[in-house]
Amino acid sequence: MNRSVQENLNRWRLILGKSADEGLSTTGHYSSDHFEYAEADEILDYLYNREYSEEQGYRQKAGGRGATQLTVPKWLHQMRTLFPKQTAEILEKQALDRYGLSELLTDKKLLESLEPNMNLLKNIMQFKGRMKGAVLKSAKEIVRKVVEDLQRQLESNVRMTINGKRNRYSSSTVKSLRNLNIKKTITRNLKHYDKARSRFVIDRLYFDGNVQSCNPWEVIIGVDESGSMLDSVIYSSVMASIFYKINALRTRLFIFDTQVVDLSDRLDDPVDLLMSVQLGGGTHITKALRYGETMIENPGRTMFILVSDLEEGYPIQHMYRACKDIIDSGAKLFVLTALNFEGEAVYNRQAAQTLANMGAHVAAITPNELADWIADTIR
Repeated sequence: MNRSVQENLNRWRLILGKSADEGLSTTGHYSSDHFEYAEADEILDYLYNREYSEEQGYRQKAGGRGATQLTVPKWLHQMRTLFPKQTAEILEKQALDRYGLSELLTDKKLLESLEPNMNLLKNIMQFKGRMKGAVLKSAKEIVRKVVEDLQRQLESNVRMTINGKRNRYSSSTVKSLRNLNIKKTITRNLKHYDKARSRFVIDRLYFDGNVQSCNPWEVIIGVDESGSMLDSVIYSSVMASIFYKINALRTRLFIFDTQVVDLSDRLDDPVDLLMSVQLGGGTHITKALRYGETMIENPGRTMFILVSDLEEGYPIQHMYRACKDIIDSGAKLFVLTALNFEGEAVYNRQAAQTLANMGAHVAAITPNELADWIADTIR
């Protein structure tokens, strides 16, 4: 059989799994680049064979020709050796999300061998209740690495956006066209005017500094910690920690399900903050709104940010009443149905429309758009 035809058959065979009628080719090298189809078959079967059972109508083939059964550590090692990094990360994600191979997160060596990324962070948050001792310590270090990377991506833009309001009375070392004070530059350089050549000579450019408000805006963030809001919980916590370090803002943060937990005293350490989150449970949005309402000291300079899918577990009319009271106080109410970079959110659209009609700002947005929103409010 032609080598390319056999290679295509082998690829289809990997897709169909060991239940296929035809087996893999076992003659010579399996492809021109020496890809080991037999090893790939073993690796994929270890993971995806969990899809099939006799209860689902699949009869396992009999026989004992297969290699020694893989263990999770051996599977992880062989999978990373054979497949490229991007493919390996997809398999790791499915192993955790779809098939619940929690051993990846409860074995210290396996956990430390995983690629620190957003997906791993989410899985750690979901499994952290089963982690203890050295495993939990390693998990926190992974969370720290991912969170610090995320902060680096977001912080400079957030600071520039929110602190971007210019102050004409203070100078800045940041030299950009946006900060150039044209009037001051011309006035201060008039003495360098060249009368003989009728030419204006600029000896020095002057730039405006940023406003350092002596009366900061209050930012109150209440985050629904139900399982469907996991991405938003992570981004809200990171953004709150960034806001916490900005002089123009005074930030408070609390999370809620049927209870409310105030995390405002942990904003200097977003890792400790995230590891405090307990996902799941019911949702009592009204209770959270009433709690946040007690934090409002100066309504005219308060932004109340509710991060929730608006699936209230209690009479929804009470939630509407609490939102209206916050708006009527003079505070600005932002309702974020999602805070992430992943696209459209799943939320109670009728509730969202009702809140928008009463004057709340409702949207699913990215962290950068939240920074823009806050900056526009301040200005």
